[in-house]
Amino acid sequence: MAEPRGAGAAAAPRGGDAEEPKQVTGLREPLGLGSGRAGANYGAGVIAVVPAIKTELLSGDEGSLPAPGGGEVKSSAVVKYSSAPPQAAFARLQEKTDLKLPPANWLRESARLGPAGTAILGSNKKSTPFSSFGMAYDFIDSIGNDVDVVSDSENIKKLLKIPYSKSHVSMAVHRIGRTLLLDELDIQELFMRSSQTGDWTWLKEFYQRLIDQKWQRKKKSKEHWYQKAILSKFLYYSINGDGAAQPVPSSSKQHQEGPVPGEGDEAGQASWPAPFEMPSSLSEDPGASNQGLKNDFVRNILWTFEDIHMLVGSNMPIFGGGRYPAVSLRLRDNNKPINVLTGIDYWLDNLICNVPELVMCFHVNGIVQKYEMIKTEDIPNLENSNFSTKVIKDIAQNILSFLKSNCTKEGHTYWLFKASGSDIVKLYDLTTLCEETEDKYQNPFTMPVAILLYKVACNMMLKKNQNKKHYGTIRTLLLNCLKLLDNGRHPQIIASANYMLSELFQLDEPKKEDSTDFPINGNSDESYSEEEEEMPDSDENGSYSNSSDPPDDNKAVAIIKSVGELSVPEKYKSVHRIRPSCTFPVCHGTEERCRLVLSYVLEGLKSVDSSVKKESDLPAADPSTPIPLKYEDESTSGGPECLEKQMALFLDKMGSFQKGKHSSQSGMIPGSWQYKMKLQLILKSSKAYYVLSDAAMILQKYGRALRYIKLALQCHDTYCCLCASMLPEVLVFLCQCLTLCGDIQLMLAQNANNRAAYLEEYNYQTKEDQEILHSLHRESSCQVFAWATDLSTDLECQLSVSCKCYEAAYEILLFSNLKKQNPEQHIQVLKRMGNIRNEIGVFYMNQAAAVQTERVVSKNVSTTEQQLWKKSFSCFEKGIQNFESIDDATNAALLLCNTGRLMRICAQAHCATEGDFKREFSPEEALYYNKAIDYYLRALRSLGKRDMHPAVWDSVNWELSTTYFTMATLQQDYAPLSRKAQEQIEKEVSEAMMKSLKYCDVDTVSPRQPLCQYRAATIHHRLASMYHSCLRNQVGDEHLRKQHRVLADLHYSKAVRLFQLLKDAPCEFLRVQLERVAFAEFQMASQNSSAGKLKTLFGALDIMVKTKCAFQLIRKELAAESEQISKDESSTENTSPNDSSTALNKEEVLKLLSIFESRMSFLLLQSIKLLTSTKKKSGAINEEEITLKTNKQVYSLLLRATANKSMTLLERIEVILNLLEQLTQSSEAGTGGVVVTFLLLSEANCSTVCLFQGSQLQNKIACQ
Repeated sequence: MAEPRGAGAAAAPRGGDAEEPKQVTGLREPLGLGSGRAGANYGAGVIAVVPAIKTELLSGDEGSLPAPGGGEVKSSAVVKYSSAPPQAAFARLQEKTDLKLPPANWLRESARLGPAGTAILGSNKKSTPFSSFGMAYDFIDSIGNDVDVVSDSENIKKLLKIPYSKSHVSMAVHRIGRTLLLDELDIQELFMRSSQTGDWTWLKEFYQRLIDQKWQRKKKSKEHWYQKAILSKFLYYSINGDGAAQPVPSSSKQHQEGPVPGEGDEAGQASWPAPFEMPSSLSEDPGASNQGLKNDFVRNILWTFEDIHMLVGSNMPIFGGGRYPAVSLRLRDNNKPINVLTGIDYWLDNLICNVPELVMCFHVNGIVQKYEMIKTEDIPNLENSNFSTKVIKDIAQNILSFLKSNCTKEGHTYWLFKASGSDIVKLYDLTTLCEETEDKYQNPFTMPVAILLYKVACNMMLKKNQNKKHYGTIRTLLLNCLKLLDNGRHPQIIASANYMLSELFQLDEPKKEDSTDFPINGNSDESYSEEEEEMPDSDENGSYSNSSDPPDDNKAVAIIKSVGELSVPEKYKSVHRIRPSCTFPVCHGTEERCRLVLSYVLEGLKSVDSSVKKESDLPAADPSTPIPLKYEDESTSGGPECLEKQMALFLDKMGSFQKGKHSSQSGMIPGSWQYKMKLQLILKSSKAYYVLSDAAMILQKYGRALRYIKLALQCHDTYCCLCASMLPEVLVFLCQCLTLCGDIQLMLAQNANNRAAYLEEYNYQTKEDQEILHSLHRESSCQVFAWATDLSTDLECQLSVSCKCYEAAYEILLFSNLKKQNPEQHIQVLKRMGNIRNEIGVFYMNQAAAVQTERVVSKNVSTTEQQLWKKSFSCFEKGIQNFESIDDATNAALLLCNTGRLMRICAQAHCATEGDFKREFSPEEALYYNKAIDYYLRALRSLGKRDMHPAVWDSVNWELSTTYFTMATLQQDYAPLSRKAQEQIEKEVSEAMMKSLKYCDVDTVSPRQPLCQYRAATIHHRLASMYHSCLRNQVGDEHLRKQHRVLADLHYSKAVRLFQLLKDAPCEFLRVQLERVAFAEFQMASQNSSAGKLKTLFGALDIMVKTKCAFQLIRKELAAESEQISKDESSTENTSPNDSSTALNKEEVLKLLSIFESRMSFLLLQSIKLLTSTKKKSGAINEEEITLKTNKQVYSLLLRATANKSMTLLERIEVILNLLEQLTQSSEAGTGGVVVTFLLLSEANCSTVCLFQGSQLQNKIACQ
């Protein structure tokens, strides 16, 4: 017979105690009947969450628990929540009080106790099968990580009493992370339901086949209901206050015989929800907690027993009284002594609730006899009820290890079963057994488990940024949740779970963080596999194993062969291993990560769409049919004008977002869960497509990038259609999308050669993308951004689209007042706007240059050219403003430089097209060249100094030098003599040339240094030639003539020095030297004395001798060319004879060589004549005779060489080098030979030959 206990506090097992109770002696502190002591409010709380009460029972303290044999256990309890009223002092009943008579307050609410009074006093209905889930919902932070077990205190006690009791045990076990949820699984009740409704038939058949073939319902005895009734009346008497029996009128006897209201079979049946008969509110709201999922316990206690952390629900009545602030009150039949089971029961109840004393009231046949009190730590030592607390600890640890080792699959319902009178404990996986039936939702635990998995994942998601190592755990929780749910029945939870799965993948993080934030190997309790296989669990003592299971019970996951094993210390150890498959997946690329996100988003969208009822208004569409991507060429795009209109419409639409005039085509109600969830899913898909597009952009897959950004913008379009007001972060993201779209269009324009490949990438579409688009088209046409994402074949159109994308992004930042909140985004957009306007300006500028090149017949500038100039200039001006607004001096300088180049093209277009002899440097040319100079000077002022950006600084300087040089060259070659005087032109040319020299840096070592040296040498050569010409043609002012002579000689010397530095300009060096010889001849003609003329002649010959290095370079190049031709002819007969690596101009060399031979012959002849006349007058033999002899010999050889017309160019060069070598030796042998230094001669007025072929050379430099 079951012993009476407080209802909901310490209910006896269904089968009753196996042992007969024995009389307990040695109870301490007998209390006189009727005496009472009020106690403090200890162990209870208020309806709101109360401060934690925590005490530990340790050795040596007042609350230590000595166990037989000197053992002790550690226990601490923290009240997490209590709905109990403040503890009332219990009233000690008078002796002979008849408990069979009900008190007047029986089953009625008390003003002193509040609404929870009936629960405390045991009249509430029995604990529900989902009681652990109710607690788990309320304390979701502890689930999966901090707590090992969540259960009713009755279930905990029942498990710990298994080795002592013959009663049956039937519990449902669920695993959530490292937490086990334990609930009573009332087989009798389930099978009664099965008989009435047909549910659970599969379990009933399984039970009858393997466990109890002759199962029948066992009815509770009248004694059971009698004991519960008098216990309830006793507790109500104890709070009545006057201690007198006050029977209720009339029908009191029916309560003595019948069950306590709320405790009958009907009430028990109502606590089990029918499979999927849950109200829509539960499936619509994951946070709902009804239909048996409430936390009905008066107290929720975080109990730590040794190293086991348990969240326990308890309804045990706690009263005040005695020396201690709280006591538990028990009613005992004086004829039935306390046994071990009862002692363990009382001890555990007091430990869990942290109650230090126990008060027992003894009765005989319902008549009160006496009260006695005992301390909690003394309960294990009571006579005939002795038990070892250490053994209880071992039992707890072994049972927990057994369950954790075998209940490994999240979402599965495990059944822990021990038959009445049996020593074997078996564990079954009911989910696996249920899956063998047609409907897996026959398991009523499916929905509560799924919701709990979802709630735990939600709670961890809120903390995901604190510790990313939990990502694998969250993913496992959500995947297991989805396995348990049906899309047609739970669309909201499925959609939300898929959205959370997509949120686990951080799209905005670089790939390298994936491996650092997510554990690759599952090495913590936070990670576990939803696909964990059951592994044989054993220890050194040979514990449970499936290999020795009875042949007729192979369905059991694991078996404890004897309950006695549970008392052996560490008999069972948890060997549950964490498998790597449970960890967060390491994506090996951005695309893989985004594709996973999109797969979850798609599943979420399907769930949302399937729950929307308004389907009839939608056009029929097949998700498997590709949605055509419109492809337009330039003939149908409408050009830039159409683009302007589309842009205006877009901005109007963006402005209307603030007004909230949006509705869903599918009929979703704003504010509904479908509406909110679809918004989040669409925004997530848009971000995933954006990241995919950015990754494709990096890989230079521009067609793919445009396809992805088109999908991103289509998602964003749908989001805008649904959303009544745009959040700032969404608008910023739209700016990023438009900016990336502009980048892609620009790259497509710059890589037009691969357009066919890009078009193929652009038109490709996956089934996943098609289905997402199908969901988007339920809400919107997705055409708002079509102008930005079409792939055009027209270069101008692509550049214009790119510019409009940047402008749209900039406008959004402006009208949304996001410029200040996102300065970096604002700067990036302005930089891109400046860059694209530079690109468009260069495009129009190049088109204008091409039109200018093709213009042959017309002399005037065409209207087309002028329009192109205006477009180009406008783009450059806007780009300069963009860069200057963000203080980007370097890019502003580059655009100013390009504007200067445009001005030069305009100047070239205004050149007269008549023949070169009639042409003059026009005022229009001068105007545009001066404008170009102004822009280049602005660029230099923008940079400030070279240190800011040396490369740009050098480039601007070079362009400015080139502009001055070109203008000076044109003025020199095509002098505007009809408008200006010769002197003025010479002055302007000289000034321009000197400014060109100023900006031509010949000293800085750079790749451009040789070019600068060549430019400077050419300028000096041109200036020297100009002053030489002025000197020859000027008559009169001797001071001016002397000045020109000095300047000519100075610039010739500088030109020679610079050309000598260059190893690839022998012809230019030779030309300058020949002009110097001509200059010497011109000076010799004005001299009268023989000595003066002789000095001048020797100086000219010395200049000739110094040209030896130029002839050596020419010979080297000619020899190399000849050798290369010989090799090519020997290797193949098909080699072209003109295929030469040398850039030597043979015609130029022949021309210069002929002039050199003639001038050398003339100088030698004149020197021979002068030396001969000098010899006749003096009659002396000295060094001059040696020189005369050498000159004659050289002159003779030169005449023979020039007379031989069959000599090749290389042979003629060899002869000249030999003659120059002889002259060099002669000058070294005698002091009166050739003068080494070049003398400045004052005589003039002699006509001679002067080479003026500089214009052709300068034109070549200008082209460079």
